[in-house]
Amino acid sequence: MSLTKSDRRQRIRFRIRKTISGTSTNPRLSVFRSNKEIYAQLIDDVNGVTILSASSREKEIGKGTNVEVAAAVGKLVAEKALKAGLDKVTFDRGGYLYHGRIQSLAEGARAAGLKF
Repeated sequence: MSLTKSDRRQRIRFRIRKTISGTSTNPRLSVFRSNKEIYAQLIDDVNGVTILSASSREKEIGKGTNVEVAAAVGKLVAEKALKAGLDKVTFDRGGYLYHGRIQSLAEGARAAGLKF
């Protein structure tokens, strides 16, 4: 039985989520990648709330290649987190390979001062 691409991603995602969890002081930086956009959220899993979010749909994010836009989203989520008093997060790649847009978002967040 072969898995579809989305089934495979879900299986990997659940495997990651078994070990990764976010708290209010060390939230989980969750990434979702669609074909057109990329979204990032800081999530407190203990209380079940999203602390803040950023996406490529926001006005502050300009035009560019997908990888450049992902880096800008990473920078934006880091700036919002630092403004909210959070400097340490746990990165959740959401079942995607750490490559391309996901890697670019993570490096953008690190460059802006987020630690993970």
